[in-house]
Amino acid sequence: MKRERKLLRVGMLGCGVVGAEVARLMVANQDDLAARSGAGLEIVKISVRDLSIPRPGIAAELFTTDSESIVNDPNIDLVIEVMGGIEPARHLILTAMKNGKAVVTANKALLAKHGAELFHASDEADVDFYYEAAVAGAIPILRPLAESLVGDRVERVMGIINGTTNYILTKMHEDGTSFEDALNEAQLLGYAEADPTADIESFDAAAKAAILAGLAFHTQVTDEDVYREGISKITSDDVAVAKEMGFVIKLLAIAEANEVHGSDEETITVRVHPTMIPKNHPLASVREAFNAVFVQCQSAGELMFYGRGAGGVPTASAILGDLVAVARNRIEGSLGPTETDYADLDIAPMGVTKTRYLIRLEVMDVPGVLASVAATFAMNDVSILTVRQDGRGADAELIVLTHIATEAALASTVDQLAKLHVVKDVLSVIRVEGVPV
Repeated sequence: MKRERKLLRVGMLGCGVVGAEVARLMVANQDDLAARSGAGLEIVKISVRDLSIPRPGIAAELFTTDSESIVNDPNIDLVIEVMGGIEPARHLILTAMKNGKAVVTANKALLAKHGAELFHASDEADVDFYYEAAVAGAIPILRPLAESLVGDRVERVMGIINGTTNYILTKMHEDGTSFEDALNEAQLLGYAEADPTADIESFDAAAKAAILAGLAFHTQVTDEDVYREGISKITSDDVAVAKEMGFVIKLLAIAEANEVHGSDEETITVRVHPTMIPKNHPLASVREAFNAVFVQCQSAGELMFYGRGAGGVPTASAILGDLVAVARNRIEGSLGPTETDYADLDIAPMGVTKTRYLIRLEVMDVPGVLASVAATFAMNDVSILTVRQDGRGADAELIVLTHIATEAALASTVDQLAKLHVVKDVLSVIRVEGVPV
């Protein structure tokens, strides 16, 4: 005799591109979702700002402008938050949890600022709080960090976690497109917003990096803890030089553990910036709007997670995966794993990070230039790996690739190079990863 399935009622906050796909897929796949979760999942109410906007395929009677009516409705079991932003999303999620409702969200900005508060609230209310869709769209990366790799020690997380910037940099590398033209193309294709600041200046990636770092290192990390540089200063010349040297420029998020010299203590650093990586590195082949995250563990070694990192359908897929997990827990009377910050590691300043630089200088084409530049590197205890000089009429371009050094030493070197009388301009400074020591 088949057991009668329980019906779980779902409320949704927001119905933009992602929310509409979630609602559509829940209706289209309701039988499969019920079989996988062990419960019927029915959307009963959706809050939106504007009722006049047409939303094909979704019953009009589901919509309301009263978000409070969803989080306070005693008949709603689960809440999906896809409205975005900080407020009122934070207040609504906290209210839903207080009222005993499990919550699924895709809100990376909220998690990066108030994650600790939300995790604490879910613990206090004994409800699930899932957020796989907040980072890298459909790519399953957060749950592996929280569950599959929880018995291992994560040493480093490095990834491409913003599809807009990866699309732009791919076009610049493969087609020689300028930054401005590549950005315009990304906007026409819907990869970039009309105001692309959050993407090209790396605010989006910094929020995601904070979430990844918090999970990987069991430490509270906010977006303000993340060192951030965007890609708006990357030029066609930078891309061409990188290509000639066998590198690809990517916007990378990097979170890593650092040993404190002379101590058993450990700190972490979290950063997002344009990075040159060798063309044979696994991340170098990640093209266009795809994402990939490279995880290095003490025992498991190197793992890579790859796939579509944005868009309505991929993000909806991750939300529905969380929804099924939450529904299973609700039926079984259990809870999924909660966020842990037991390690409470200090977040070190960017200056302690060890990396390499590629530095492009416009210099006078006169005797003694190389000696002056080399002396500046030596004074800061930074070793030069390679150097190349190209003539430019009365001037020359000097391209220097360093050995690994601390960020503080490298930054000091660049500052002093800019003050040399033989240096006319520091054309660009790009960090380099993935070069064998």
